[in-house]
Amino acid sequence: MENKKIKQVMSAVFEIPVESISDDASSDNIENWDSLRHLNLILALEEEFGVSIPDEEVGNLVNFKLIELVINDILK
Repeated sequence: MENKKIKQVMSAVFEIPVESISDDASSDNIENWDSLRHLNLILALEEEFGVSIPDEEVGNLVNFKLIELVINDILK
């Protein structure tokens, strides 16, 4: 299931326990989410799922729900 894998990637990038990443997780409530880690997150997601996230989407992926939506859309 993609959302579990997404949360595992987020956990690794932000160095927080996977169980602390809720469906409402965002750059507003994850303290370690800064611009550098955002780029690391995008790269880690691309590697994990074997996809290329379009540049125009990268800046919009600021919460778990949007990330899940874009990954699922790309994987279709």
